[in-house]
Amino acid sequence: MPVPLYQTKAEFFRTLGHPVRIRVLELLGDGPLAVRDLLADVEIEASSLSQQLAVLRRAGIVTSTRKGGTVRYALAGPDVADLMRAARSFLAQILNSRAELLDELRDEPTADPQPPGLAA
Repeated sequence: MPVPLYQTKAEFFRTLGHPVRIRVLELLGDGPLAVRDLLADVEIEASSLSQQLAVLRRAGIVTSTRKGGTVRYALAGPDVADLMRAARSFLAQILNSRAELLDELRDEPTADPQPPGLAA
């Protein structure tokens, strides 16, 4: 029996559910990078980065190529970069609406410090 599409989507988003993986995908959005360049930007242990890259590679989200002693990673397709941009835009909208709500709360007149009926 085939796996339902919604389940496959959920697994895809679980794969993205790690800050290092998201950072790697953002960095690769500008083009392929060698592991050493990713290490410099992500600032984690090489073994940890290797594990996160393996998860992304197994999921088919990134590809890797080896040339000599250098391994370069790239996004598997342009849709991955589009997804990262869409997520950024969506989050910016959410934060903007929260900021507007916060501004409204700040602009409200402050309530009387004494509850009604307790006046001296």
